[in-house]
Amino acid sequence: MLDIECFSFLNRALEDDMAPVVIVATNRGITRIRGTQNMSPHGIPIDMLDRMIIIKTVPYQEKEIKEILKIRSVCSDGWISIPV
Repeated sequence: MLDIECFSFLNRALEDDMAPVVIVATNRGITRIRGTQNMSPHGIPIDMLDRMIIIKTVPYQEKEIKEILKIRSVCSDGWISIPV
């Protein structure tokens, strides 16, 4: 979990022309930003949150998992038996 100083560093780094892509995964909901008494979604400062794209993810379905396993099996020259 990042605190306010880490977020400040990331904010400065993201302003550079050669800024990296930063991926943040969280499920914290509305919570306190570490190092402060401020509350915000996911514990991320509002100014940084405004610059983010939020992508909601959902668990894979059984059919999708089977397809992924088949593809990985073929790619790794392995063999797998998946019940139908």
